[in-house]
Amino acid sequence: MDTTGPHDGAKVALFLGDQIVSILRDDFHYITYPNLWDLPGGGRDPGETPFETVARETHEELGLILPASAVLWESAFPANYNPSKWVAFFVAQLPAAAVEDIVFGDEGQRWALYDLDGFLALPDRVPSYGQRLRKWLAETDGLAG
Repeated sequence: MDTTGPHDGAKVALFLGDQIVSILRDDFHYITYPNLWDLPGGGRDPGETPFETVARETHEELGLILPASAVLWESAFPANYNPSKWVAFFVAQLPAAAVEDIVFGDEGQRWALYDLDGFLALPDRVPSYGQRLRKWLAETDGLAG
């Protein structure tokens, strides 16, 4: 996959301790993946690096500060809606106590925590996250790595 040129967006599988935080998308017909469980992240603002995009979006959506030191893994994938574009995908971990710092933003219906297997088993999550998280697991020791 060609990752030259600006990324189109970035998402993060953000673990708070050993639980992944997910956001139930709004149920609007005009958005992609309405009413599905999503991960923090979104579209790139001009001039942003992939990490800057995901850190900004995590703060906007959950009120959490995502330091670069929290990143455990990153990769690039074709964008779900346009495979000629690319998006960054991160796996990061903050302490479990960070759940107390969540301030839910104005996008989405609600947030929830899942263990990894529970998140992967969700029938109503954005489909591409299974493949992305399985690639992370295949390339690392997961959270133990």
